[in-house]
Amino acid sequence: MTFGNGITHPTPDATLPRQPQIIVCGLGRTGFRIFSLLRQQGADVIGVNPTPLPQGCYPSHDIVVGDLQAAATLQRAGIEVAHTLLLANSDDALNLAILTQARLLNPQIRIINRLFNASLGERLDQTLPRHVSMSVAALAGPLFAFAALGNRAIGQIRLFDTTWPMHEEIIREDHPWRGQPLRGLWESRQRMLIYYWSAQHRIDLVSAVMAGHRLQPGDRLIVATRPARSRPHQRSAAQAWRRLMNTLHQVRRRSRAALTVLLALMLTIAIATGTYVGTSLDTSLVDALYFAVGMITGAGGQEQVAETATAAIKVFTAVMMLVGAGVIGVCYALLNDFILGTRFHEFWNVARLPQQQHYVVCGLGGVGYRIATQLQTLGHEVVVIERDAQSRFLGAAKALNLPVIIGDASLASTLETVQLKRAAALVAVTSDDTVNLEIALTARSVAPRLAVVVRNQDPEFAQQVQQVFEFDQVMSPTELAAPAFAAAALGGRILGNGMAGHHLWVAIATLITPNHPFCQQTIKALAPTTDLVPLYIESQGHTIHGLDLLEFVLQSGDILYMTLPASRLEQLWRHTATPLITP
Repeated sequence: MTFGNGITHPTPDATLPRQPQIIVCGLGRTGFRIFSLLRQQGADVIGVNPTPLPQGCYPSHDIVVGDLQAAATLQRAGIEVAHTLLLANSDDALNLAILTQARLLNPQIRIINRLFNASLGERLDQTLPRHVSMSVAALAGPLFAFAALGNRAIGQIRLFDTTWPMHEEIIREDHPWRGQPLRGLWESRQRMLIYYWSAQHRIDLVSAVMAGHRLQPGDRLIVATRPARSRPHQRSAAQAWRRLMNTLHQVRRRSRAALTVLLALMLTIAIATGTYVGTSLDTSLVDALYFAVGMITGAGGQEQVAETATAAIKVFTAVMMLVGAGVIGVCYALLNDFILGTRFHEFWNVARLPQQQHYVVCGLGGVGYRIATQLQTLGHEVVVIERDAQSRFLGAAKALNLPVIIGDASLASTLETVQLKRAAALVAVTSDDTVNLEIALTARSVAPRLAVVVRNQDPEFAQQVQQVFEFDQVMSPTELAAPAFAAAALGGRILGNGMAGHHLWVAIATLITPNHPFCQQTIKALAPTTDLVPLYIESQGHTIHGLDLLEFVLQSGDILYMTLPASRLEQLWRHTATPLITP
């Protein structure tokens, strides 16, 4: 059996337990993508699925079919000797059931657990050793946010408490970096160079920096960029006036029924008051008004106005009592609904909506919530549209002071409410691909030049949708998150990852121990043989960056933050006792 790195392993007897390093349990859309990536990187991996995969996907001896929770199924997959178990099912309860069974069979196995419930994942990480919880939404959300900002990210790295997007730069004749030395780009604190391909030489990035290479047409760079934080815009008098006018418009639009009933009530009181004053010269305007209001509201007062009147006035008074009771009842109901019900909250949300250069997120699910929080963290104004008034993230969004409009984002009227024509971008990320497409098309009809980012679960169909409808980006959470799961399965504390073509890169933090293969060596000596790229080093409370990094001699106790191909990562933890900092 030959893997992607050319290493050949003997094909085992199908009746005997396998001895893999990694087991991927649950080969749905996400699990199968993770399994494929691990195979692509040369990892020794076995897949476990409740049903057989279509013929031709992978050799049958690489897939174990059976009940995922059953001890016999896990034993056939080699659970007792495996290094890592990756639970890729979309059902949290099923993943937990497999977890408990796996730990009974192999108490030392490292578990990568896909969980939708983030708070549960945090508790499991704190309670169970060698357990890492991960979420597709948490991994994909920042990349959607960067896409809305116009960045075509291929991955992300978490550095200095900030998520940095990774993208690929292809040097062409007109590229601004053409002719620039790599050394100058290396020294910048606003970017991290991740990987380098030279069109003319076979050389690694560190060696190219040391040799003073300049970028030439055909060269390619993977770069992580520190995200810029948006500064709050000072509102001009014109913007303040527009917000006031919008607020008044929303008051009129959302309280139209209540205002109509109030007008009917005032009109009823005015007719009754005028009638009493006109039919009795002895009744003053104040007494007539007092009696009319008391009669209609049921409070009473100045009854002698009607008691001494003619029979016709008494009949008129009886009719006014009936009409007033109906009008006042409807008025109380509408006012109660507006003030104590959801209408007032909706009005308040609309009244404080940003007026321009904001981002509209359609769908307050796991992905949508993380997109909104990422954009807000970067200093941008965000508006969320959610159809479900019982969304589990609604309370969290309100706690962060995110304006949420309960409505159908596929309706043009809803999009006009959030000032879509003056927005910076719209992100359609509901859980329904068809709804996302409808929202995106409606947005284009309302604002043809608006940047639109669309979520689609199927990566292949996503590309087709982007080509046919010419949206800015159509992205699949599975495609975005799978490399991170694969990188985590290969071992260690994964700070980030990225995909370029068929190559997966990971960023890790590794603790230098006395027996570590990097101990007592310089980065410039290690790079040509290991293909690593250093990001920075923590040594004795100091952080080392830039060119000083390349000459630094690694000592026991230092922490090296670096990127390297995922295929090299497995070799690193196989040959080192405690190489990587685990979560």
